[in-house]
Amino acid sequence: MTRQRLCLLTPLALLGLLVGLADLSQGSAGEDEDYYMQELLTREQYNQVQVLEKPVASIPDRLVHPSQKPAKKVPKGKAESSTQMENNRADVKSVKTANKKAEKNKKSALKTPNSISEGEGQYNSIKEECPPMGLETLKIDDFQLHASTTKRYGLGAHRGRLNIQAGLYEDDLYDGAWCAGRDDPLQWFEVDARRLTKFTGVITQGRSSLWSSDWVTLYKVMVSNDSHTWITLKNGSKDLIFIGNREKEIPVRNIFPAPVIGRYIRVNPRSWFPSGSICMRVEILGCPMPDPNNYYHRRNEVITTDDLDFRHHSYKEMRQLMKVVNEMCPNITRIYNIGKSHSGLKLYAIEISDNPGEHEVGEPEFRYTAGSHGNEVLGRELLLLLMQFMCLEYLSGNQRIRHLVEETRIHLLPSVNPDGYEKAFEVGSELSGWSLGRWSNDGIDIHHNFPDLNSILWDAETKKWIPRKMFNHHVPVPEWYLSKNASVAVETRALTAWMEKMPFVLGSNIQGGELVVTFPYDKTRSQGVAREQTPTPDDHVFRWLAFSYASTHRLMTTANRRVCHTEDFAKEDGTINGASWHTAAGSMNDFSYLHTNCFELSMYVGCDKFPHESELPEEWENNRESLLVFMEQVHRGIKGVVRDLQGRGIANAIISVEGINHDIRTASDGDYWRLLNPGEYRVTARAEGYSLTSKKCEVGYEMGATTCNFIISRTNLSRIKEIMEKFNKQPIRLPVRELQARRTRERRMGT
Repeated sequence: MTRQRLCLLTPLALLGLLVGLADLSQGSAGEDEDYYMQELLTREQYNQVQVLEKPVASIPDRLVHPSQKPAKKVPKGKAESSTQMENNRADVKSVKTANKKAEKNKKSALKTPNSISEGEGQYNSIKEECPPMGLETLKIDDFQLHASTTKRYGLGAHRGRLNIQAGLYEDDLYDGAWCAGRDDPLQWFEVDARRLTKFTGVITQGRSSLWSSDWVTLYKVMVSNDSHTWITLKNGSKDLIFIGNREKEIPVRNIFPAPVIGRYIRVNPRSWFPSGSICMRVEILGCPMPDPNNYYHRRNEVITTDDLDFRHHSYKEMRQLMKVVNEMCPNITRIYNIGKSHSGLKLYAIEISDNPGEHEVGEPEFRYTAGSHGNEVLGRELLLLLMQFMCLEYLSGNQRIRHLVEETRIHLLPSVNPDGYEKAFEVGSELSGWSLGRWSNDGIDIHHNFPDLNSILWDAETKKWIPRKMFNHHVPVPEWYLSKNASVAVETRALTAWMEKMPFVLGSNIQGGELVVTFPYDKTRSQGVAREQTPTPDDHVFRWLAFSYASTHRLMTTANRRVCHTEDFAKEDGTINGASWHTAAGSMNDFSYLHTNCFELSMYVGCDKFPHESELPEEWENNRESLLVFMEQVHRGIKGVVRDLQGRGIANAIISVEGINHDIRTASDGDYWRLLNPGEYRVTARAEGYSLTSKKCEVGYEMGATTCNFIISRTNLSRIKEIMEKFNKQPIRLPVRELQARRTRERRMGT
């Protein structure tokens, strides 16, 4: 290609640049700078920028209830019949969210530039911003990343991805950045877009490391069409010098004064932290240019046919969207809250069922939760999308969805930690970093804030207290945990009360930052061991449940997919026992299994904790089938009702399966559900004051739990105790004739 074909800058790109006052070309980060204070100042600057202009969110037409549309004036609060809803299906057919991108671009255009020209000062210009190209989400593969030199393989160009994490013990394979082999101004990091792309900006971080402090403080940007001829972005006649990082974790975004078009883009470090080396993690903002003949782009393009509200929702927008869905499907949805966050935000859940608000005998209860780590936002949006999808598909007559709704009571809790989410949301998807908003407002990791019941159970097993002094299930919460002074988040207390109230059978908490499904136990049984396979008595069931999600996900089990950070989970079919990954005491998964009947797993649904809004349609396609398939697994195993001779349901009856040292209990109406893999099992039902009953129950391969009911009778001892209680534990006074007859029988027996 000739130099004339490089469409690098528009003719007007250089006209609006102002001559600055400060000469920073020789500048670098001071050695004695207070980096902790700088982090606070940087965050404060971002917060101030974000509030300059807040776009007003609108609800897509398809998700507007017919009663709210001008053309159809239905009295407020009046529920439509199912026939009317079916007729209105066409009225809610299209989604219109194009104005969101325009508003977002307008907002980003107002942000203060973070770059200078070499030898000159700052400029001001209206700029355009494209979404991330996908270094963090792995849409850009390793072969598209190149560098001038590399310190070692584990610090190669393929590791120069925004927010990539190093392992606890850094090694030669998985470190936390690209690091140049030499520290001089001739080094560069390059991205091959594989097609003409309009580049609009760069986001940088330093190296993820517990042991090193490395980041780039100033850099240039160059573009090319052929990787041989390079042109540096300029401010007038001077090279633009962009201000980089002041520490290693907070991302810094620089938007170009005008878009530049090319296939290749390079970041050329000019200065770096004096006590460190040239190390960077990078994301490129760019929009692919139209090219219908580009096979590579078409092959990797994922398009969804679902017309849903694909955007990030603030707390108020989330609440409004839930209300809209509830008004669209009033007969199958109910909104309620389980408590409040530390700052007073209500923890809203939506129930999807044919009889919302009621527990139906024989109908299992399922839950999805998300956002216990506030900055892992993909799960939150997936549940909001699932909520919309199930409502719309139910109205359209989708038999699969109708069966799920009619046979299951489904609970979706999209935001366990709304306080943390609001912090991450305010900064934005590319600038929130790896940890901002992870914890609750009082600094607690909600997912690992539950009592450590593992140690209590294992200690009882060692002392051989089970089952004589203690059960192998429904392990009680220790008293210290219930005290007001315990370090327990209010969100955790709300979750605990919710889990104890509802007879959940199966659940999942959706997280981010990886692509894997984990299952209990999450804590290693051996003390002081960081990683150790620690299976539950239901290990085979958990493995099946985990695989049901991972195998239907578009990426989790792909053998040739790239590792997100340091672990290759694809070789284990995208699933792993939590304790064999890393030990964690007091996890939600272990607590749910040991304290309630619910089998709980964690779904890590993406390498990027906070994907850009433009990625949401593809992430929905990646996870939609998995979300549905996993819900359907609640109908695998056996179910039934335990009754007495009068036909009354018996609450808290214990259901034991021979060979599995973990029991469950019946709900208040005597109904139960026991998740099991296909096979034949001997099942026993027992309750205090009743004789035990056993029978064989067979679980088939087809979907649908096998019915296995029990009728148990009172024991003689319990009947005597009941009579004694009835008469206040006093001797029963019999009539004289009955007393004489009894004495006569006793004399005859004595002779």
